[in-house]
Amino acid sequence: MRIGELADRTGTPRRMLRYYEEQGLIVADRLPNGYRVYDESNVDRVQQIRGLLDAGLPTRIIKQILPCLDKPRVIHFPDATPEMLATLEGERDRMTERIRFLTRNRDAVAEYLDAVRERLATGNVAPL
Repeated sequence: MRIGELADRTGTPRRMLRYYEEQGLIVADRLPNGYRVYDESNVDRVQQIRGLLDAGLPTRIIKQILPCLDKPRVIHFPDATPEMLATLEGERDRMTERIRFLTRNRDAVAEYLDAVRERLATGNVAPL
């Protein structure tokens, strides 16, 4: 697929896709006319990159994590410094805490929906 289709399917601006390619996060083949052509697997890859960026990880660390998402896994760690490992541990812990808060909020919304639906089903439309 061409860059426009990948952009549409992932909701990622073309400029960002070019940046991901410059950073070595995704790979495009080139047509004779110079146009980029992306494999279908890049849709999932771009979504993973966006999720990791949203979680606060820099692209230099994302580049190291991405091979862990592939099957079979190929993990590269020659430049894994103690500082990088500490950063990853901190990010992992921050994500875990965020997941805990999101889970709590999701459960509160679900409980509210259940209560509203139960009241509507019984015909009791008085405020909760």
